[in-house]
Amino acid sequence: MAHGGGNHKKHPAMSGRARLLVTGCGFHVAVIDAPGHGDRPRTAHDEAEIAELFRARAAGEPEGPIVVRYNDHLAQLAVPEYQATLDALQELPEIGTDGLVGFWGLDMGTAIGVPFVAVEPRVRAAVFGQHWPDVLAEQARQITIPIEFDLQWDDEHISREEGLALFDAFASKEKSLHVNSGKHKQLPRFEADSAVRFFARHFGETLTPVA
Repeated sequence: MAHGGGNHKKHPAMSGRARLLVTGCGFHVAVIDAPGHGDRPRTAHDEAEIAELFRARAAGEPEGPIVVRYNDHLAQLAVPEYQATLDALQELPEIGTDGLVGFWGLDMGTAIGVPFVAVEPRVRAAVFGQHWPDVLAEQARQITIPIEFDLQWDDEHISREEGLALFDAFASKEKSLHVNSGKHKQLPRFEADSAVRFFARHFGETLTPVA
């Protein structure tokens, strides 16, 4: 999985989703901190982009152009790291190279996940959502695996047209659009349950009720 912007690998959203996948399906789950996040130090470039984001937010200016630019920079650094992480995981005897691989990342996790999945044939199903099509649309056209995509209808940052444009860009024959009312940070928690069912369906797992 990949976390959202400003968060980290141990954020409650990550641990909560991991718990559902592990206890509900018996999957192995891994998350790493994105560059400049969590336990990783920020560079001068990170600090400058974050300061610009806060300035735009305080001034009531659109955040999208800054987030898209910064997330694209982070993705260029993170994609090789995710490939190396997957290499290392598949060397573990309890995982191996025969198991199916999925990817789950929203917001900045989508900004990292789309270019990662576009060049990583080991990933066989993915959950994305809540990001702008700029930069990502061209990479999404290279993705043909099953996709589940989350979109908030009243997102104050990403317009409906932008969210739909990114969903439409995926070349997958099987892709599901999950639209909910609410703002950017109001994605319903039941969408996590839906994502788990999505992976279980494609990976042939039987769901176990989570206490």
